[in-house]
Amino acid sequence: MNSTLVSPIRTFGTHTPHTSVVLPCRPEPLELDPSATALIIVDMQNAYASLGGYVDTAGFDISGAQGVIANIAAIAHAARQAGMPVVYLQNGWDAAYQEAGGEGSPNWHKSNALKTMRRRPELSGRFLAKGGWDYELVDALKPLPGDLVVPKTRYSGFFNSSLDSTLRARGIRNLVFTGIATNVCVESTLRDAFHLEYFAVMLRDATHDLGGRAMQDATEYNVETFFGWTSDTQTFIDAVKV
Repeated sequence: MNSTLVSPIRTFGTHTPHTSVVLPCRPEPLELDPSATALIIVDMQNAYASLGGYVDTAGFDISGAQGVIANIAAIAHAARQAGMPVVYLQNGWDAAYQEAGGEGSPNWHKSNALKTMRRRPELSGRFLAKGGWDYELVDALKPLPGDLVVPKTRYSGFFNSSLDSTLRARGIRNLVFTGIATNVCVESTLRDAFHLEYFAVMLRDATHDLGGRAMQDATEYNVETFFGWTSDTQTFIDAVKV
């Protein structure tokens, strides 16, 4: 759909002529107030985006991660310039993995990080443990003063975390999503955002899937059809440029 022919949806915010921006999106554009909008950077950690991290070691393809890192860096700069809060989600557990659950938790059985460490005991304690290299955010995307970091222990950034209260306390109701993995933590958090009444936009070329292009395509379809909107890096930067 050609967004230039469709009236933008008015999202949460003041929408004064001096503050609102129109972001071309699929399936229709959104009118956003930057002061009521936050950039969400999902799990851009060594575990997911660096060679030798958990995802690489577990056998997933991370060849597209460097391009995503560069795009997110440019997006974050534009967001800060526009006055948007930048929120980093950081996934992992305590060093003893108590927060990961246990055999009574589906997470214990489905987390590929936990399964890889059980299958290869020499890797025990290496993946996604707080304080370790794998858990750390990649060097190219370190938070700046004023940015927010919200730890999480499951795929969704809203589950058992302070994310919702952190956003609402700042009057945030519109979220722009970037990060890894498109079809896992990004989509899980975005779906929960929809159910919590946030307007959510995913920037397609600033996310990276686990499982191949079909997974990326499926999430883009789900977001555009059911849960929110999608756009891309340059479109976002051009829209919020001050």
